[in-house]
Amino acid sequence: MASGEGQTFGGAQASRFVAYLNLVKLPHTVFALPFALVGVVLASYHRPLRLADIGWVIVAFTAARFAAMAFNRIVDRDIDRQNPRTALRELPRGALRLGETWIAVVVASALFVFSAAQLNRPCLLLSPVALAWVFFYSYTKRFTRWSHVVLGGSLAIAPVGGYLAVAGAWSRPWWLLIALAAAVAAWVAGFDIFYSLQDIEFDRSHQLRSIPAAVGEERSIRVARWMHVASIAGLIVVGITITAGAWYWVGVTLAATLLVYEHSLVTPGDLRRLDAAFFTMNGMVSIAFFFFVLMDRLTRSGLLH
Repeated sequence: MASGEGQTFGGAQASRFVAYLNLVKLPHTVFALPFALVGVVLASYHRPLRLADIGWVIVAFTAARFAAMAFNRIVDRDIDRQNPRTALRELPRGALRLGETWIAVVVASALFVFSAAQLNRPCLLLSPVALAWVFFYSYTKRFTRWSHVVLGGSLAIAPVGGYLAVAGAWSRPWWLLIALAAAVAAWVAGFDIFYSLQDIEFDRSHQLRSIPAAVGEERSIRVARWMHVASIAGLIVVGITITAGAWYWVGVTLAATLLVYEHSLVTPGDLRRLDAAFFTMNGMVSIAFFFFVLMDRLTRSGLLH
C-alpha cells in the first residue's frame, strides 16, 4: 500500500497549484535557502548590499530548486511508482502530466538564468553549469552509492551563488567559499543518508545505489555522523577566515548541538523519529545558523550594539 510522504500540503485530491508545491517539496526550501543568504551576508563584508540583490538571489534559488526537483520527479517517475513510500507522488498517481511537468522545468530553468543575468555576468555565465550539475544528480543513484555527496554539492551551490551574486567574484581568500561549500555539502550528504535509510530494501531489490543500501543502517549512521563532523569543521574554518565575532560562534555551537541531537533521534533498527531528524532538525540548523551569521554582521557593522 502506498503510504505517502511527509512535508506535503493537502491530500490526494489537492488542487493543481498545491500539486506543483508538493511536486518540489516546497517546505524543504528551508534547508538551503538560508545558506544562500549566508553567502549574501558574507559577501556584504566586501561589497555594499542592494535590496535587489537579495530579491534576485531568492528568485534564482527558488527557480533552480524547482527545476531540479521537478526534473528529478520526471527521471524517477517509474521508480517512484514502484516504491510504496513514493507511489502517491504527483506523477505516479497522475495528479500532474508528464508534458506539463517538462514545461515547468523549462520555465523554471529560464527564470533561473534570467535571474542570474539580473545579478552579474559571472552568475549568468555559471548558471548553465549549476543547472547541469543539479540535473545530473537525478541519475547518480543508478551508478554510485555516493549520490548523497552529489546532492550535497548541488545544495552547496546555494551559498557560493549567494556570495557571487553580491561580490561578483570569487572570495578572497579563495578557501573561504571552498570551506563554506564543503560544510553545506557534508551537512546535506549526512542528512540525505538518514533519509535513504527508509529505502534500504527497496533500493537493494531495484539495483539502486546508496550508502545505506551498500553498508546497512549502523555503518550508514556512522558515515552520516562523520559527514556532520566535517560540516561543523568547515563552518569553523569559515569563522576563523572571516575573524568572526561571538554571534557567529554561537551559531556554530548551536548548529553542532542540533546535529548531535539529530543523531540521538535515529538508531539502527529504530527509524520512528526519522522525520523529526530529517526535516525538523535540519530546518532548524539552517535557519538558526543564518540568523546568527546575520546578527554577527549587523553587530560588526555597528547597526546593533
